[in-house]
Amino acid sequence: MLGSPVAHSLSPVLHAAAYRALGLEEWAYEAIECDEARLPGMLDSLDPQWAGLSLTRPLKRVVLPLLDHAEPLVGRVGAANTVILGDAGRAGYNTDVPGMIAALAEAGVSAAPDPVLVLGAGATACSALAALRGLGVTEVTVAVRSQATAGELLAVAGRLGVRVRLTGFGAGPGAGAGPGDPPGDWQLLISTVPAGAADQYAALITSGGLRAAAVLDVIYHPWPTRLARAAGQAGAVVAGGLELLLHQAARQVELMTGRTAPVEAMRQAGRAALLDRG
Repeated sequence: MLGSPVAHSLSPVLHAAAYRALGLEEWAYEAIECDEARLPGMLDSLDPQWAGLSLTRPLKRVVLPLLDHAEPLVGRVGAANTVILGDAGRAGYNTDVPGMIAALAEAGVSAAPDPVLVLGAGATACSALAALRGLGVTEVTVAVRSQATAGELLAVAGRLGVRVRLTGFGAGPGAGAGPGDPPGDWQLLISTVPAGAADQYAALITSGGLRAAAVLDVIYHPWPTRLARAAGQAGAVVAGGLELLLHQAARQVELMTGRTAPVEAMRQAGRAALLDRG
């Protein structure tokens, strides 16, 4: 796994559990600190023993010109979190999108929810748009701190055929919302922002100013987040980042090994590791 920083990542635990369950004792997976400047040299240095790579921030977009080919989803989302190495060169895949669809399905969200609110406009928010489009959603409200940062997200939305309405971060009933700000009732809220950044939405849920039938928070540690706790206490169905990380990792395992991923073994290993972290 490449990225910066990566020391905190749970991915090595999930992949190692998969290899053990599959009897692939000779396989190894490790987190390697790598930033944008080091990525080209790192890719050039890999020998045939490498089956593939996982990528996290800030590499999901900068890797694109370094690929030989990629699945169509990568082009639509503008990000690859997986590189498979083989005779045909470097192939890019995005497992974040199917991973999010699977995490939502586990939470009971498998048909087009409406309306939907997404927090954030980064690469994970772009994957969220693609996952929602896969569920049949065609219109999404996205909360951003500055519309100037939403250019890539709007480009992705255009490629996906999703209409995006931008709103100010934190806007909503009880938060000084003005005319045109989003209503307080949502079928689904997806938070793609860092830990703590969605705390004001947790306060809105607690005060009754915002209601959501289902909430997906991409954070997996510390868990539960204030947003997840508030949503659960308000009666919402809650899915967390562990489910997202689990399912995207399972797809990576399948791409790298050609075997069906042992999802339950990976889930148990992930939960145990999080308990150890406290």
